[in-house]
This record gives sequence, C-alpha cells and structure tokens, in this order.
Amino acid sequence: MVVIATPSLLIPGTTTEGAQMVTLVALILGVFTAIEYGARYPGLVEFRDAAPFNRVRVIALLLMLFGCSAIAGFDPNESTLVMVISALGFLVGRALDFGMSPLTLVLEHLPQGVNSRTAEQVQAMAGLSMLITLIALFIFSALIRLERWPNRNNPFNVWVNLPTFDPTAGGDVIKRLRRDGQVNIIFGLFAPFVIPVVAVMGANQLQVPVLASPHTMVWAIVIWMFLPLSLVMRGQAMLRISNMIRARRARLVAGLNGDQPVDISASAVARSRQAWSWSALLPRRWRTQ
Repeated sequence: MVVIATPSLLIPGTTTEGAQMVTLVALILGVFTAIEYGARYPGLVEFRDAAPFNRVRVIALLLMLFGCSAIAGFDPNESTLVMVISALGFLVGRALDFGMSPLTLVLEHLPQGVNSRTAEQVQAMAGLSMLITLIALFIFSALIRLERWPNRNNPFNVWVNLPTFDPTAGGDVIKRLRRDGQVNIIFGLFAPFVIPVVAVMGANQLQVPVLASPHTMVWAIVIWMFLPLSLVMRGQAMLRISNMIRARRARLVAGLNGDQPVDISASAVARSRQAWSWSALLPRRWRTQ
C-alpha cells in the first residue's frame, strides 16, 4: 500500500479524486497481497515462499517510485536529497544516451515542442530507473550465482512457487522450465525497446497527455523499467529451478546405481529369463521359499 501511494504522497498538487482512487487501488492490492501470503495453498503470486525474489522486486519498485517522484515533484534547488537524486539520474541518463539505447528511444519519442525542463526530468527519471533495474538484476544474479537462492534449508515447492506452471501438462519438466525461462529473458530484454513505441501509439490514439501530469509521467517511466525487470528475474528463477531439478534427478539416478552396476547386456537378460523359466517348474511352496 505504501509503494502504490508513494507518488501521491510525494508529488504536490494531488487532487482529492486522485487521492481517493490511489487509496482504493492501494487498499485492494494490499488486501490481495495479505490474502495471498496468508493462504496455505497456491494462488496467483509466484515465488511466494522463495525469498527474496519478491522482496527485491518490491524494493526496486519503491526506489523507482520514490526517486522519480522526487525528480518530478520538487525543484532540485529546494532540497539536497532531490539535488543528489536528480544529479545521479541525469548523470546515468547522459551516460546511457547513445545509439540503439532504450533511453535514446524514449527521448526520441517525446512530443514535439516539449520544454527542456520536462525533457531533462524524463532523462533523469529514465536514467535513475535503469540504474535501479541494473542493481536489482545484479543482486538477484549474485544470489543465484552464490547458490543462496532459493534457500537450501527450506524445501522448494514448485506447486506453491509456480502456481501457473503445470508440471503434468506434457513433456519434460526441465525442458519446459528452460524454454519458459529463456522466453521470459528474451521478452524482458526487448521490452524496453517495445514499450515506448506502444505507449506513444496508445497515448496518441486515446489522446492521453502523458507529460502533462507528473503522476502519469512517473508511472509511465517506472512501468517501462519494472516490467522488463520482472520478466528477466522470472526467467533467471525458472532457469535456476530447472538446474536444481536436473541436479536432483542426477543424484537420484546416481544413488540407485551407486551400490552395484546394473547389467543390461543380452547375456544377462537371457540368464534372467532362463532362471525364471526353471523356477516356474518347481512346486509352488518351493518357489515361495
């Protein structure tokens, strides 16, 4: 609820109707999250028992909303914190403003005649959001690389943590998890290039002034980076789970065949068949013994 209400709490000039709408949405999402985490059975939230997957995403979302709201709602000369956040975002934005960059694509799709102040705010917010996204991906990748996700001390339940994934749908589970993970990563890498184009086309068709309202501008920039972050993290998590299942399967096979090797040659099969045929000729009580 605090995450959803952050832009309305920080950006001045929020209307009464807007505050009521944000409060309603935040309350609905808060109750939904409480019900999901309080239930014993799986629902819609993925990786519910595999911390800190959702914590990394929520903290990254909170930092994006807080930083973008500070840049869009305050003058850098009024506060030192806002000045530092704006300078950091603008510095990263200038560093990432090169050819074939998602940030360059966003700046190129700005409406004609936008003032320089708004363009600088968009560049700073986009740079700050990209920096937070990269840091969150680095942290989650480090957790996977160091084998600290998921926690080895707690059992990983695929049914609870992946409620939308059906292991019995057909095909090998490992191949399906790897395929879904790779698809999520590919979509996450291409989403920063596709979202600005789709957003501009939708705003033009619906005649929604995105840059006219600071709240709309903040949410547009944050969703532009948060959606790819969620897709890439989900893809990494599914690849990690597939590797865990493969390692578990290999250990089980090694445990079954570790005591004595299984002879599956033609001579061994013939001897077993011959022994079975001779045992069939014995009396029943002898065969039982």
